[in-house]
Amino acid sequence: MLIKRPIIYLLLFIFPILIHAQNVHTKTKKLIFAGDFRFRVEQDWDSRKSDGSYRDDRTRLRYRARFGVYYSYNTHISFGARIRTGDPKKQQDPQLTLGDGFKEFGTLPIGFERAYAQFKFNWFTGWVGKNTYPFEKSNELFWSDNVFPEGVTLSGKFNLDNNLVETLQVTTGHFIIKANGRSLNTDSYFEGIQLVTTHWDNRLKFFPAFYYFKNIANIPDGNETFTMDYAITHLGTKVEIVQKPKITVAFDYYKNLKNYSSNDSIAAPFKNQKQGFVAGTSLGQLKAKGDWKFLVTYTHLERFAAIDFMAQNDWARWDYGSQGSPDGRLTNFKGFEVMTGYAFGKNMNLKMRFFSVNQLIAFGSNKETGNRIRLDFNIKF
Repeated sequence: MLIKRPIIYLLLFIFPILIHAQNVHTKTKKLIFAGDFRFRVEQDWDSRKSDGSYRDDRTRLRYRARFGVYYSYNTHISFGARIRTGDPKKQQDPQLTLGDGFKEFGTLPIGFERAYAQFKFNWFTGWVGKNTYPFEKSNELFWSDNVFPEGVTLSGKFNLDNNLVETLQVTTGHFIIKANGRSLNTDSYFEGIQLVTTHWDNRLKFFPAFYYFKNIANIPDGNETFTMDYAITHLGTKVEIVQKPKITVAFDYYKNLKNYSSNDSIAAPFKNQKQGFVAGTSLGQLKAKGDWKFLVTYTHLERFAAIDFMAQNDWARWDYGSQGSPDGRLTNFKGFEVMTGYAFGKNMNLKMRFFSVNQLIAFGSNKETGNRIRLDFNIKF
């Protein structure tokens, strides 16, 4: 797939400006280039479909490349942009599979995942454009790290310096999923507000939040049969129990407050499937050469506790392929992950992750299942 013409024009416009800025401001480090590369070996097996048949066992060799440019105009204003590999129709998945249909050694799909302007003034931070998910989270079960919302974020952080609460941060934002060319309230969008407090020398953190999703398609990529709203409360906490070795425990609870009892488009078994929780514990960290890390995560996520095509698609091979979209559908399941990692250096590590999942409520005659193991080599520069 060729790089789209508008992206080429944008690159041609941006990079001469950034190169000039680098020549002028090299000593002050106003211009920063950064990137990363991942190589992945992945094996899937015992993946049952809703009709009771099994998907073929699958082995894939995959990779991801990202490159970003970040420029500080002054102490208050900065800009950033990052490109990545990946099918533009799969926002959850920037990985490419070796030999996966890009003609005979043809060109690769590349797109912008970040393009933003950021503003900082004392306790206040804000950004506009397309950027990282601005709300605190411990994992990707509710929102994938590869999904970059477009909109406006405002955040304020305050040092309280008392024995009970050390810092308080308030973050809010409005993000447009799909604009329809009319008033903003008719768009597909989501809004959020979150409080983050730290305690016990920053070792304990609470981050309750509320997210409102409006006019969300039931099937992504323009294949919807109806739209719906979500009103999700999130109660999250993370605590560092031991500092050396670092032992951390995290817990998240989600509750969708919307009432779907009168929505005839939703099948009866799913109308009240609106809660979820994630619990995880980790030992160690991957910061310096020779570091090890172990992580165990368990999740129980009902159908409408999150938007499945915005959450991670790591845990299983479930997607909307039969309904015209390559996006994943990772809600309505329970399962666990076991991860172990080793750091070869500050910005280089190897991670092995094992996933096992089972569906909560069957879409067909049988509940779907899946097992997956991944070995990732990651390097940053």
